Parts: sequence; C-alpha cells; structure tokens
Amino acid sequence: MENTALMGYEDNTETGRTFSYNYSTERQEEIKSIRQRYAPREESKMDQLRNLDKSTKNPGTVVSFSIGIVSSLLFGAGMACVMEWPTELFITGLALGVAGMVGMILSYPIYATITKKRRKKLAPQIIELSDELMK
Repeated sequence: MENTALMGYEDNTETGRTFSYNYSTERQEEIKSIRQRYAPREESKMDQLRNLDKSTKNPGTVVSFSIGIVSSLLFGAGMACVMEWPTELFITGLALGVAGMVGMILSYPIYATITKKRRKKLAPQIIELSDELMK
C-alpha cells in the first residue's frame, strides 16, 4: 500500500470552503508513535516496581565501584613505588598497596551492606506494589 494522503474540501459556512488533509493508516501510525515519544508519559505500576527494584541496587553499586576503582589505583601506585623506587619509597609503596588491597577486599561487603539496607527500607513499598499487581 502506498503512503498517500487523502485530500478533499469540506464546506464551512463562515469562509465557504476549507481544505482537509488526511494521512493514510500507515502514516497515521507513524504520527502516533512520534507523538507518544513527546507526550508526557504516566508511569505504570509495573514501571514503578522496576524502578524501585533498581533503586535498591544502584547506590551500592556506585559506592562499591568507586571504592574498588580508587583502591585498585592505590594498589597500583603502591606497586609502582615498590618496584621503581625500592630504596626511597618501599615503605610508602607497601602502605599504599596494603590500603588498596583492603579497599578492594571490602568493596563487595560494602555493596552487600548498602543493598541490604536499601532493600529493607524499600521492602514495604515493593511488596505493596507487587501485591496490587498480582491481584
């Protein structure tokens, strides 16, 4: 089917005649899909549930990734100090390396703790919303 437009004239008592332009069904669907992208969207209950579930994990993920990245950089700096300047910065490098290792080791437990607290805090809302959806 061709993308054609249907044109015609309609009578208007004030001006005499008006021009009318109607798109084909295929173009109407395209217009609707474009319009939906820009129209304000109401969040459904399922969307709210998904967002709440994501919000339980995201803070812990951000914090643990940040700690892990900084810790691995500290560890790398410590290794560099120990290998490049063994006489001058050995103790400093060792301290940086150990601090980096401790940070990397604690990264996951920190994630788990933050996520557990967020789940506990948001559990009533998530359970209420899921109960509404399952009815």
